[in-house]
Amino acid sequence: MLVLASASPRRKELLTQAGFSFTVQQSSIAEDLLPSESPIAYVTRLAREKAQAVYEQLAPRHTGDDPLIVLGADTTVVAPDGEILGKPCDRADATRMLRKLSGATHQVITGVALISEAVKPTGTETAAEVTYVTMTTISEDEIGAYVMSGEPMDKAGAYAIQGYAARFIPRVHGCYFNVVGLPLSLVTDMIEGVTRRLHAVSPAELRS
Repeated sequence: MLVLASASPRRKELLTQAGFSFTVQQSSIAEDLLPSESPIAYVTRLAREKAQAVYEQLAPRHTGDDPLIVLGADTTVVAPDGEILGKPCDRADATRMLRKLSGATHQVITGVALISEAVKPTGTETAAEVTYVTMTTISEDEIGAYVMSGEPMDKAGAYAIQGYAARFIPRVHGCYFNVVGLPLSLVTDMIEGVTRRLHAVSPAELRS
């Protein structure tokens, strides 16, 4: 039984696109950055905490022969000056973020965590994917119009590469799906590796 510990519609769409059968269980954890925490440490910690919270909810009442596997993920944007950009708190913050990204290359980092009884000794497997994204120079009018569209408001770094902001992005070096919110190749390798170790189900049985 594969469970996605995220309410993100983009992650749900991507995991479905990859052919996996799964359920969704939202996790509620604080996403505050710890002092001196690196971007990779930050996203892998949040991914692990999301997966752990959902696993602890479901494991006590999980029955049957289908082993419980919980997938957590968290994505952040790292500005060229090193600032970690989460979701903007308001339009002014979204504008500030887009100004930082305009005309430069930044990083998008997704942390991924899998929790199951097959992962020993801690029960958790974590990894991270880094993609480099180049954004054209965006005018103040373009930034203003984009922010007013509402699209940036629930996105890390205040943009959606799969949406209107695609017009601002001429180059992506690395996994495109990572920028959307879930590095599919990495996630597939992790899920299928855990599935093989469980021996109870084959990778094909997790797929629809």
